[in-house]
Amino acid sequence: MDNDRMKQGLDKLMEYTLSSNDEISTHLKISDDLEEIAPDVGKYIIEFAYGDIYSREGLTNQQRALVTLSSLITQGTEPQLELHINTSLTSGLTPKEVVEAIMQLIPYTGFPRVLNALTIAKKVFNQRELEVTTTEETKVASN
Repeated sequence: MDNDRMKQGLDKLMEYTLSSNDEISTHLKISDDLEEIAPDVGKYIIEFAYGDIYSREGLTNQQRALVTLSSLITQGTEPQLELHINTSLTSGLTPKEVVEAIMQLIPYTGFPRVLNALTIAKKVFNQRELEVTTTEETKVASN
């Protein structure tokens, strides 16, 4: 059973993992970095989070990514936010959708956490050489 969970989890995790850029934060890198002090953490991420939870029916990868981003921003968990902005983009969300999801949280979590999240998003977009397209309406509204 555990091998099935591991395989299912690893297959699902790879749907969220960009492996073509060494600068990009991934769950696999985090697991490797923590192997020395917490060797089971990678197993828990793959088997439980991705094998049991992310593999459930009912939500698309993009919807799961939006829920995860919202939760992390609201909690103020910035190191994990960089990782999950990456997984969101790999799942198919556009940079604009990521920015809009973050902006949607202003009334609920406040400006400080949203500004921190936008700063992290900008860093991730730069690492991935992505741009956010804005309309003239958006630019005028922000002036």
